[in-house]
Amino acid sequence: MRRENVKPAAELPPLELLRSFEAAARTLSFTRAATELSLTQSAVSRQIQQLEASIGVPLFERRHRALALTEAGAVMQRAVTESLERLRDATARVRVASTPRQVAITTTPGFASFWLIPRLARFTADHPLVDVRVSATLEVQELERSRLDIAVRFVPIDRGIGTALFEESLVPLCAPQLAAALRTPADLAEQTLLTVDAPPQHGAPTADWEPWLQVMGLSDLRMKNTMRFTLYTDAVAAAVAGQGVVIGRLPLLRELLQTGRLVGLFGEGASSRRGYFIESSRRAAGNADAQDFMRWLRAEAEAVERT
Repeated sequence: MRRENVKPAAELPPLELLRSFEAAARTLSFTRAATELSLTQSAVSRQIQQLEASIGVPLFERRHRALALTEAGAVMQRAVTESLERLRDATARVRVASTPRQVAITTTPGFASFWLIPRLARFTADHPLVDVRVSATLEVQELERSRLDIAVRFVPIDRGIGTALFEESLVPLCAPQLAAALRTPADLAEQTLLTVDAPPQHGAPTADWEPWLQVMGLSDLRMKNTMRFTLYTDAVAAAVAGQGVVIGRLPLLRELLQTGRLVGLFGEGASSRRGYFIESSRRAAGNADAQDFMRWLRAEAEAVERT
């Protein structure tokens, strides 16, 4: 069997020599090329000499305080510039393709547990390639420093920043087995108060109940005993278990009402003058998935208001 004469491929110059040549050819200055590449002028000059030696032809005419490309240099410049651009484009495409699509959100534990998580499967079903990272914390996280896209903040209405999702109203809630004994607000005196420990600056240890008590004219009401919790989610769990009466934050707990796990007491709720607002970071502006997530949050909130 006759073997074809295959010409060996010409050895390519090292990439660092080509990068230095491209910069020098573009700027026609070893000094400016060195500054751009964070090298010394002598290092760039040596690299160009190595490249010329490997190719066997001069690429520059060294004039007094000036450089000019030779004919061979002009041919090399076109080829090297095109090749490096194609490498940069391919690297960018591969890097983007390998970077996971992600939306990072911070919010309160109550909003995450009672409102966001029960609905989240609807977003992920429509966006199966997007990873959602939820940071549920009482700490107010700074978006840029924490590399977060979105925050859903629970703040006084007059201090809200960004897009309003909904305002909050308050109403006492309890398990169905306790509701029969609670015909009037005065009957609360025989029940266990489930409350969340307020930060010291908020004053009253029952700060979560205060707006409703004031509207109802019951500021002096005292219940039989009290169970205190660090997290609102735990206070709600105790109410579902029939251990007392919790102040219900609506619409967060609407699903527990609709399913009958909790029962609202004494008619309409009272406004807490607080609400939930969507705040976004600068990085979210360039994240199409974060933009989709914010639109989805608003659509879900509007759906709640219509029910």
